[in-house]
Amino acid sequence: MNNSKTVGAWVLGISLIIGLSALGYLLGEAAIRYKEYERSVTVKGLSEREFPADIVIWPIQFTEASNDLGALYTALQKSSDQIRNYLLAAGIDASEISVSVPGITDKAAQQWGDGSRAEFRYTAMQSVTVYSSEVATVRESMNGLNELGKQGIVFSGDAYQNQVQYLFTRLNEVKPGMIEEATTAAREIGIKFAEDSNSSLGKIRQASQGQFSIEARDTNNPHIKKVRVVSTVEYYLSD
Repeated sequence: MNNSKTVGAWVLGISLIIGLSALGYLLGEAAIRYKEYERSVTVKGLSEREFPADIVIWPIQFTEASNDLGALYTALQKSSDQIRNYLLAAGIDASEISVSVPGITDKAAQQWGDGSRAEFRYTAMQSVTVYSSEVATVRESMNGLNELGKQGIVFSGDAYQNQVQYLFTRLNEVKPGMIEEATTAAREIGIKFAEDSNSSLGKIRQASQGQFSIEARDTNNPHIKKVRVVSTVEYYLSD
């Protein structure tokens, strides 16, 4: 009876040893594979393209001055009509032209000043703004403002208020292709890195898409937009 118990104990002990050894081996293999999968490389891919702007916003600001308020409003109406007629003749649609409410300054009502009498009591500023998708047509019409100046319209010299804006609104149309291009560029860089390190590029561990940026190509061509995006991708490496 004692011999049977002894043999059973030996069998159980040997089984435990073999089981623990097998478990240790499997855990060791798993740890090695885990460490292999932990090897990774992070790369960035750039996609950059140029597109023409598809919206232009052109504010045309002008001024008038008079000692008679009624005459001032009449002069403003005349100048805005002249500008509007010029734009229509240039091929700009009436729905793309808007006229702002004029801003009137009464110098006699001002509490500050050096006490000297101004030549004109009232001064006014008004804007005619073009908002159009016909960028080429609008740009062509910009060259003719000098003729309106010769007709007596005084355009404001405020560069900020008169700044022309060019917009690119088709970003959603070009996003998919640019993201694919940036991701492909990142993978090519990853493959080159893996080759140089005697490794193989594996699956994507994680990826993030950077913000799209839209800016003028240069100061002389604000109507041409440069769109760019950078994708950051982390790949697993294996031997």
